[in-house]
Amino acid sequence: MSTVSPLEDAMGSWPLSDDDLRRMYAGGRANGTARRFARMWAVVQGAGLLPRRWVTLEVAGRRTGRRTRFPLGMADWHGEWYLVPMLGSTCNWVRNVQAADGRAVIRHGRARACRLVEVPVDERAPILKRYLQKVPGARPHLPVDRHASLAEFAAIAERYPAFRVEYAPDSPV
Repeated sequence: MSTVSPLEDAMGSWPLSDDDLRRMYAGGRANGTARRFARMWAVVQGAGLLPRRWVTLEVAGRRTGRRTRFPLGMADWHGEWYLVPMLGSTCNWVRNVQAADGRAVIRHGRARACRLVEVPVDERAPILKRYLQKVPGARPHLPVDRHASLAEFAAIAERYPAFRVEYAPDSPV
């Protein structure tokens, strides 16, 4: 029995090639097409129209203080949810989360305050592997195959942080 939802299966057959997706983030920054897709997906995912793993992260911008939104896919691992940056530790949402001391909001139908806690490097490998298994759009951006050994994921773990999502106690479930 497959654990892949029909939506995730369909997203795995996205009409853009891996090269097209990599070009959209050349130099680790989104081009105009990627920014337009991100705005659209932030609305769709934030509205809760897709399965639970597809969310919109809202965090204060590190320079402006204005709320910024990022559509992301979460990885589930041992009963916890994790966010992983497909572009590595220097992408904007990671730097914003670090500047905000992990305080953020996860939106999926409703807004839930949370704290994102960075996982130590030596614990990231299985989370990174699960992330690639569940978030097909990230596959062209990480330098390992989703079927690779945990040792191969451990070799890149320093460059790809994982953040455990800890919802605020007063945030509705």
